[in-house]
Amino acid sequence: MNQSVLLDVGTGEVEVIVFLVNNHRYCVNVLKAREIIQLVDVRPATDMNPSILGITNVRDKVMTVIDLSYILDQKATENVKGKMALVCEFNRKQVMFAVDSIEGIHRVKWSDITKPDPLLKGGLSVGNILTDNGILLMLDFEKIITDISREDNPYEKTKNEIVLKAERATKKIYMADDSKTIRTLLKEVLTAAGYKDIHTFDNGKEILEALMAIKEAKGTNFNEEVDLLITDIEMPILDGHTVTRRIKEDPVLGSLPVIIFSSLITDDLYHKGETVGANCQISKPSIHELVDAVDELILK
Repeated sequence: MNQSVLLDVGTGEVEVIVFLVNNHRYCVNVLKAREIIQLVDVRPATDMNPSILGITNVRDKVMTVIDLSYILDQKATENVKGKMALVCEFNRKQVMFAVDSIEGIHRVKWSDITKPDPLLKGGLSVGNILTDNGILLMLDFEKIITDISREDNPYEKTKNEIVLKAERATKKIYMADDSKTIRTLLKEVLTAAGYKDIHTFDNGKEILEALMAIKEAKGTNFNEEVDLLITDIEMPILDGHTVTRRIKEDPVLGSLPVIIFSSLITDDLYHKGETVGANCQISKPSIHELVDAVDELILK
């Protein structure tokens, strides 16, 4: 992607790629797409999940192509002629999402992205955006990937491998992630590690309000109620970078350790988390690394 479209950190705005599938408009954070390409040749793979269109060759690299038409409307794509694809990276693997066409890149405010009805599209939307052309659904690409690769779920694997430590039980962790699937899986892993007191939120506004309420009640003793914050970046209403910046600029809450845990942590974008003062940044799904970072920050 052209890095010139990326916004300065902590502005409360986001660039989204708007695309069409079966004449319906959807979008995804521009940071989640590495490039947009024309689909030319997709061949079926053996024992294929019906959500997977097949595999294709992109500059001598074999990539899996996910069929958004099937996932969203149970209509399998039969002909890729004229189709486009978003090349994304999750769990350190690049995958492609097949779409009908690309409308363009739009700039919106996080505050204009509202929480979706969980019944919509099987919970695949992380936010709704009201536009002049109707409601635009921001899709949860991470949930789509997690649902497809359940047998190879890194969260489940880590939960079975993690070593429980009793001293973790007294620590209080606040966690924000817009994906219910990721919130649930991450909480299960942290609980298996021994962190029993975990409070979860699905957007940055809610977690910031909760922290401000603790500050009003406890003042400089806020750490009696919370020891550490883990936050995603991409969240409706208020993004994780903005949440982190506001916490670190607060004269009382500024000492609260903040870990940014996101699939958007890349070499190119790491500096954004540094700019807002995050104590640590970890790319999903590096769960062992996350648990080690939590230990380092609050088990002293």
